[in-house]
Amino acid sequence: QVQLVESGGGLVQPGGSLRLSCTGFGFPLDGEIMTWHRQAPGKAREWVATLFPGGASFYSDSVRGRVTVSRADAKNTMHLQMNSLNAEDTAVYYCHKDGSTRWGQGTQVTVSS
Repeated sequence: QVQLVESGGGLVQPGGSLRLSCTGFGFPLDGEIMTWHRQAPGKAREWVATLFPGGASFYSDSVRGRVTVSRADAKNTMHLQMNSLNAEDTAVYYCHKDGSTRWGQGTQVTVSS
């Protein structure tokens, strides 16, 4: 069965960087449309980025230019490199396999001085 495990979150100062990871179990991640989402306290979950099997990627307006999504196929892992972080990026970040009803536990990103 599909399982996704996110990691790499933490506390970072404004302007800092983090690299999140999403490891897939039970399916080959490189053959799927994969997405990143986030949910800030008191807000609805929002889409952040999409990575297609061929490598094309798309980003929400709120992160475009600061965030890059990539895959490490040998590890069945997807990464989200986030730069120039600000307080509005504070949220729990989730990865998701398109079409699946399952979500991982997420990883907390907190941007604060």
